Amino acid sequence: MAVTGPAELLATWEAGLAEQGAGRALLLHRAARPGEPADALLSAPLGERAADLFALRRALFGDRMEVTLDCAVAECGTALEFELDAGELTAARPVPPEGGLRVAEGEWSVRFRLPGPADLAAVAAARPPDERHAGQLLAARCVLAAHWAGRRATAEDLARLPEPVLKRFAEAAEEADPGAELTLQVACAECGAPTAAELDIAAYLWTELDAWARDLLLDVHLLASAYGWSEPEILALSPLRRRYYLELCADA
Repeated sequence: MAVTGPAELLATWEAGLAEQGAGRALLLHRAARPGEPADALLSAPLGERAADLFALRRALFGDRMEVTLDCAVAECGTALEFELDAGELTAARPVPPEGGLRVAEGEWSVRFRLPGPADLAAVAAARPPDERHAGQLLAARCVLAAHWAGRRATAEDLARLPEPVLKRFAEAAEEADPGAELTLQVACAECGAPTAAELDIAAYLWTELDAWARDLLLDVHLLASAYGWSEPEILALSPLRRRYYLELCADA
């Protein structure tokens, strides 16, 4: 992966300030795959996007990831701190079967594609009342072909996909795209209770990028004030040279 330069990363950060989770995830994915059309990024399987963002994270900030969770037991509430290796989390790319995911259940025969970011965004925008309705909306969006009772299923049929079909679709999608969700299982060091939490690599990486960008802009301010250099001139310096000049400023 070609590492995006500091000027481009700052532009990504600046654009992300006006966005929320989904918009920031798209910007980060674009930074990981520069030049890729937005439609391709929005339709990429979720595990593929996660793998790309883990690779970008490694390129920018290295393998070591520090994670903090609160114990699931409210009476305990201990902060659980541990480390992850980003290098071990970049291989779970999806391997969908040729022709899509095939589900046969009762009188239903359906071919699905793997969900992508655009599907999740559309389901969230629809504000389904519960998880079951959300699953129906997601499954209906991902249908490539469907037959029910010996005939081609209509849009009305797809809106009422039965629970067994939804369950089989969810299982098939999880098997084909295991990297779509990364769930951490940690035992509390104080009470021993297990705590499960999903690691959202897009949110995690955005938090790191935000801290990096603010630190870098402070460096630019200090060096511009001391030497009169422009922002592009300062960003063109390597991190090591920038740090050396900052140390000289502090010693002056």
